[in-house]
Amino acid sequence: MRAARVISGVVAESVAQTGDAVTMPQLRTLVLVASRPEVNASAIAASLGVHLSNASRLCDRLVRAGLLHRRQSETDRRNLVLTLTPAGASLVGSIMEHRRLAFARLLARLSPPCRAGLVTALDELSNVAGEPAEIDLRLP
Repeated sequence: MRAARVISGVVAESVAQTGDAVTMPQLRTLVLVASRPEVNASAIAASLGVHLSNASRLCDRLVRAGLLHRRQSETDRRNLVLTLTPAGASLVGSIMEHRRLAFARLLARLSPPCRAGLVTALDELSNVAGEPAEIDLRLP
């Protein structure tokens, strides 16, 4: 739980830098869209553990805020997929860069063997949680 508090602190700090631009669920949605191809509101609902109508309203707010685009899927025209706008990509990129720097400062203070073990353990944790192996934020 101590490590969870450290990670939560870095995450909260990175979100705080956006002011009131987005809520935590909105940010999670933007990151999901950035890291997964052909994501739609149903996938957002499943990832957030909310009803589809709640996910749709959340996406509506992000579209109105100019952070998300909705478009027809190239593979299934009945399906609307979500993509980041340039403003959405910039916001996600800024937050991720803040996190990278904060974690790099912390990790630099660990011994190389400890850091290697932590990387292995966190990579495995990410795998069992279903996160993409190497997050490609698909930023323009």
